Amino acid sequence: MHFLPFSPQREMRGSITFKIVPSYRSQSMSCEIYVRAQFEYDPAKDDLIPCKEAGIRFRVGDIIQIISKDDHNWWQGKLENTKNGTAGVWHVIAMEKTKQEQQASCTWFGKKKKQYKDKYLAKHNAVFDQLDLVTYEEVVKLPSFKRKTLVCLVSAHGVGRRHIKNTLITKHPDRFAYPIPHTTRPPKKDEENGKNYYFVSHDQMMQDISNNDYLEYGSHEDAMYGTRLETIRQIHAQGMISILDVEPQALKILRTAEFAPYVVFIAAPTITPGMTEDDSLQRLQKESEMLQRTYAHYFDQTIINNEIDDTIRLLEEAVDLVSTTPQWVPVSWVY
Repeated sequence: MHFLPFSPQREMRGSITFKIVPSYRSQSMSCEIYVRAQFEYDPAKDDLIPCKEAGIRFRVGDIIQIISKDDHNWWQGKLENTKNGTAGVWHVIAMEKTKQEQQASCTWFGKKKKQYKDKYLAKHNAVFDQLDLVTYEEVVKLPSFKRKTLVCLVSAHGVGRRHIKNTLITKHPDRFAYPIPHTTRPPKKDEENGKNYYFVSHDQMMQDISNNDYLEYGSHEDAMYGTRLETIRQIHAQGMISILDVEPQALKILRTAEFAPYVVFIAAPTITPGMTEDDSLQRLQKESEMLQRTYAHYFDQTIINNEIDDTIRLLEEAVDLVSTTPQWVPVSWVY
């Protein structure tokens, strides 16, 4: 109990009995709102929290049950996977410090957000990092179900994601497939349309791009290449899982109920003291770390590619596990 300095109890003698009176405020039903944190919070590093012991620490990807958000500055909740279920508070405004380069927006809880699909079609679009960035994602727990779109392999260039993709398809041809890309270049000798590429005219591809029919596209040696969304849907129609090795920007389109992706980040190998110093390896490590910091809130799993065989085995186990256990998915996939 805390008393103000000028409280008259300083002049009192004897005993004081306090009577606890129940609040007449109506009690709301148990809150069933869960969110996935998209930033980290540590009360020990928050100078604004008056009692650090009352805070709750969480990391990117943690599932939090919201108990109360009556105070616009301080929310109360508990981590879903904790055994004791201890609740705590965190400073909502502190997220602005944590995500200094992101424009935070708490517009979930039933509010529709304007979609900017055309902004995410380009492979390298700076606008991607400035739109629809939120600090929490409302989620719901569903029974086990088969993810449609893989394993989205996201990594820095040179980590080995294409080799991993090709190995999975070769080992499990009846389970995984890769969407055949479209290109505007002329077919080479003995190339068959629809086998390794779909060959289309430049005008046709530009028209399809303007209609938002492409997940990704780019140009190389005066020709355009791209992944058409319809080729992914065709794989789903065959009851198979589509494996994609995409740029992070494409996740904005893929993370919907239609594609239901399981997003895996393939991180660069760990640099150990005994390894020969290599500038390219150092650059790969830095690029990998940058991607992880920027897009970690989209990843369902992160695998460090120290040994290629171990990485493939972990991917196979992850796909099996996610198909047989309950899953937390964005609430927009359900409602």
